[in-house]
Amino acid sequence: MRRVGISIAAAALVALTIGPQPASLATSGPSLREMAGQRIIFGFDGTAAPQALLNRIHRGGAGGVILFKRNISSRSQLRSLTRSLQDARPKGDPPLLITIDQEGGLVKRLDGPPDHSPAEIGRDGSSKLARHEGRATATNLRDVGVNVNFAPVVDVARPGSIMEKEGRAYSRDASKVARLGAAFAHGLAKGGVAATGKHFPGLGAAYNNEDLHVNRINLSKSELRRKDEVPFAKLAGEHVGLVMVSTAIYPAFDSRPALFASKIASGELRDRLGFAGVSITDDLDTPAIAQYGSPERRADLSAHAGVDLLLFAQSYNDGARAATELRHATESGRLSMKGMQRAYGRIGALRSSLGG
Repeated sequence: MRRVGISIAAAALVALTIGPQPASLATSGPSLREMAGQRIIFGFDGTAAPQALLNRIHRGGAGGVILFKRNISSRSQLRSLTRSLQDARPKGDPPLLITIDQEGGLVKRLDGPPDHSPAEIGRDGSSKLARHEGRATATNLRDVGVNVNFAPVVDVARPGSIMEKEGRAYSRDASKVARLGAAFAHGLAKGGVAATGKHFPGLGAAYNNEDLHVNRINLSKSELRRKDEVPFAKLAGEHVGLVMVSTAIYPAFDSRPALFASKIASGELRDRLGFAGVSITDDLDTPAIAQYGSPERRADLSAHAGVDLLLFAQSYNDGARAATELRHATESGRLSMKGMQRAYGRIGALRSSLGG
């Protein structure tokens, strides 16, 4: 994991000092339209990329895409799809982020590794197994052109919680979750796939599906920091590529969902834990989050909170509207240019770390 992490940290320092350096932008610098677009992960329907998305990628206006089973009919088809997405980039630009949820167990979009669920790895307790599963998963994903995995889940389970019931949590023990999650992430990185720790600051005390309900996590700050944030602190220290910010509300910090709360997305993740990688929202298109307004409003709230990448997994058009809003909000001064540049720099550093 450290090999990829050092690359991210070094590139981020350069990006913040002299600006990100994709070849197509090196002489004149990125436009605000490009910076805004590259903060969006786009979802789409079907097994071929829509032309509007390919055109956007060609203009440098997309950070990446997320893939679901709806996008996959076979491994050969998926290779063709991911190749078409990467081929649409401006010449010399770093790889597009091709993302997927491949946790193991209940949440797998693609056949093949991981062959064990997080709960099964947790019952075994072996860091060697977790690392092996991460490396095998990376090989599986790289084979079809995927370079970012939205795993490992490092939520610390509570008795009867949704994560425990669904087998998505390693353990109720924070140190064990931290150890196994870091090992899985290390295996992914060794195979050239960026890991994503989720769901910050922890969904282990949630009892409802996070896509359908905004969970209310009524834990104290001290409990969240002493237990739930421990695995994320471990991943931050190991320089994991990404951390996904939760849709849940944590009243100890804020009355809004974490992905809209600067005290969490910036204060806890960046300032307290020192995370230097890319932060990403959980899906802003979920029914749970739709109650917070239009795609533009949701994009504004997340960007104000300090999240780098905004995930619009269900609708290409929602992602496009969000990108336009980020540009307009920055032009008008409602979002800071400094924040835009920092997010763009971190995203560019991650993309550059993932090779060709």
